[in-house]
Amino acid sequence: MKGQVIAIVPAAGLGKRFGKGTNKPFVTLCGKPLLLWALETLQALPEIAEIIPVVKEQDIRQCKELFEEYPVAKIRRMAPGGRERQDSIFNGLKLIDDKACMVLVHDGVRPLIEPRVIKNALQQMHDCDGVVVGVPVKDTVKEVSGGIVRNTPKRDLLWAVQTPQIFHFQALYYAYEKAMADSFYTTDDSALVERNGGTIKVVQGSYTNIKVTTPEDLLIAEVFLKMRRGES
Repeated sequence: MKGQVIAIVPAAGLGKRFGKGTNKPFVTLCGKPLLLWALETLQALPEIAEIIPVVKEQDIRQCKELFEEYPVAKIRRMAPGGRERQDSIFNGLKLIDDKACMVLVHDGVRPLIEPRVIKNALQQMHDCDGVVVGVPVKDTVKEVSGGIVRNTPKRDLLWAVQTPQIFHFQALYYAYEKAMADSFYTTDDSALVERNGGTIKVVQGSYTNIKVTTPEDLLIAEVFLKMRRGES
């Protein structure tokens, strides 16, 4: 693996599906703010040189207080969130000076990412522009339009993509620049690199690496964490 790895952790979403008046990154999960779980995992990995959280501007002061209470030494700066997730990630990318680095993007509301998954993804960063983690889908998926099934893709070709997603800085930055110039938006970083002609590898993630989107997801994450700790 060549070059340092800088992690961008978006946590500036509005959390509309989580409940009105709830600031999701700061919701408590097993005694700690949700956002902190992913940050502490990245902090413990020697491969990660720096962590750049991306948070809503109005949350920056609260985050500074949080990182005083729970020190995360690799956080030296934060980026302000944008209107969409894509704007937020681009704000983080613009803070990076090392153009030869690799960028790891991981959702701040995926608290259960395992170090072994990150390490495996980093080891695959050769002969490609990026690596994403994911899991084969378990259910049959149907393409539906107007309430009518239009297509049933073969399940063995489909993966549910997660984060982290890792890229060579130049590949990701140029893909973002082009997308912004074209006013093209998506919720997946690798889709932008693919759109720019890049090659993306997929490696096995974990079915427990869930994204906490609703209150029910928080309960599931708590169960997974207790299982990991050997608690009943």
